[in-house]
Amino acid sequence: MFSRLALRALAPAGLKSSVALPALSSGIFHASRSLHTSQQRLAPVPALPEKGGKVRHGIIPEEFFQFLYPKTGVTGPYMLATGLTLYFLSKEIYVINHETISSVLIVGLIIYGIKKYGPLVAAFLDKKMDEQRDAYENFKSHLINRCQEGIEEEKKEQWRIEGRRYLFDAKRNNIAMILETNYRERLLTVSREVKKRLDYQIALQQLKRRMERDHMINWVEQSVWQSVSAQQEKENIAKCLLDLKALSKSAQVSL
Repeated sequence: MFSRLALRALAPAGLKSSVALPALSSGIFHASRSLHTSQQRLAPVPALPEKGGKVRHGIIPEEFFQFLYPKTGVTGPYMLATGLTLYFLSKEIYVINHETISSVLIVGLIIYGIKKYGPLVAAFLDKKMDEQRDAYENFKSHLINRCQEGIEEEKKEQWRIEGRRYLFDAKRNNIAMILETNYRERLLTVSREVKKRLDYQIALQQLKRRMERDHMINWVEQSVWQSVSAQQEKENIAKCLLDLKALSKSAQVSL
């Protein structure tokens, strides 16, 4: 019965049977549809699970048993496997030979290796993945920090640009002060030069007056000396001597 049920479930969709297929066939056909047939090809891919699903007997997924439980019961998957095996062997679809024994041994070794060394390999791979994830996280943090630093620098530049008008005003005021200082320095230089020239003119006029006065005094003296004769000079000297003697006598008498 299980062999006929399996054949009907695995039969292609084009083959029509007079007997209605059970619900198992529709489930298998739904599960065997090809992937990526919808239009949502740009949809985000869901994240892969960190741990694999449960399996029985090393290779059979737990979902297979859960899928068959509502239809066949708890013993259904085992009876299905047993029936298929007996059908293949009874109909000589599959013949047991030395390759079968080798396959069983290889599958057993694979299962043993997975059970024995799987956790160690998984731990090693998890460690490598953690290291790679930490490296990516550090790289991402470094990029985020660089972006934040760039944002801060941009804000500083914007702040500097906002204060540029104050800088221009200060430079404009400094230039105005420098121009005013130069103007006043030039005015002071002009006033000093004018004062020097005026002082020169005043000194020149004073020198001219002094020379004219000295010349006039010398001319008057020379004229007076020329008008006085030698006899008059002697008489004047004698008169001066007599006056001095008279003064000295009057002084003695008063004493």
